[in-house]
Amino acid sequence: MKKVLAFLLVVGGIAAAVAYLLSTPETLPAQEVAQAGDGDAVRGETLFWAGGCASCHAAPGAKGEAKLVLTGGVKLESPFGTFVAPNISASAADGIGGWSLEDFANAMLKGTSPEGEHYFPAFPFTSYSRMTLGDVSDLFAFMKTLPAVDGKAAEHEIGFPFNIRRAVGFWKLLYLDPAPVIAAPSGSDVDQAVWQRGRYLVEGPGHCSECHTPRNAIGGLDKSRWLAGATAPVGDGKIPDITPGEGGIGSWSAGDIAYYLESGFTPDYDSVGGEMVSVQENMAHLAASDRAAIAVYLKALPER
Repeated sequence: MKKVLAFLLVVGGIAAAVAYLLSTPETLPAQEVAQAGDGDAVRGETLFWAGGCASCHAAPGAKGEAKLVLTGGVKLESPFGTFVAPNISASAADGIGGWSLEDFANAMLKGTSPEGEHYFPAFPFTSYSRMTLGDVSDLFAFMKTLPAVDGKAAEHEIGFPFNIRRAVGFWKLLYLDPAPVIAAPSGSDVDQAVWQRGRYLVEGPGHCSECHTPRNAIGGLDKSRWLAGATAPVGDGKIPDITPGEGGIGSWSAGDIAYYLESGFTPDYDSVGGEMVSVQENMAHLAASDRAAIAVYLKALPER
């Protein structure tokens, strides 16, 4: 009996050690981050709007210049609880003013905080992980030009067991993958360079999949139904299918999509509504070539 208990203790200890190692937050090699150098704030502004930073981190309902005041506070409801976007202004006390590029890059690309803890995936680091380190550096340079505003956002409203940050490490093993999702289309009818830019913006900083792709019971994206529409996190709403299929935007031309992202008007002369209003306002800041690239990518997606 003693031998059995001793064996079980050893096995349990090994299992605990393995679980601890597997769930340890990952960080980027410091030397790799250092090679990125100082970012370009002008280029970084494009990433700021493409990434939708203001949609979550500006005050709820912010418009115009107020969208550059990133005090946080937006509540993101989910089946796992309500997550509250934090202050990411240049405040050293309550925002990211005291962060290094390494801190910022680890947050964006690995979902790891400066304190070495996992961020909850309500922060879309699974999409941001597809960004280049150079773009992350540019974005950080732009973020440092924005107003510093003190004041912490409210705490998350999530209960046990979803509030266990260490458990996010196991979730990351399943769903944190920086590889592109959609393979490049074959054929000469698609401009590959434009399509590649569109894929980068949609799958990376634009994080369109975070809303438009269905999730499983533990919040992982179902990549077999990429951008094919999803149930709204709360209520009975439906987030639309944006693939070229019959149930999606198959009747829209690439020009229609690009114009919608610029103006907020659909081909049927309807206007953007709901949470997409903020997304469209962000996309309107992009270069016309970037909106066109997004449209080319969406039109070339497999039909669902």
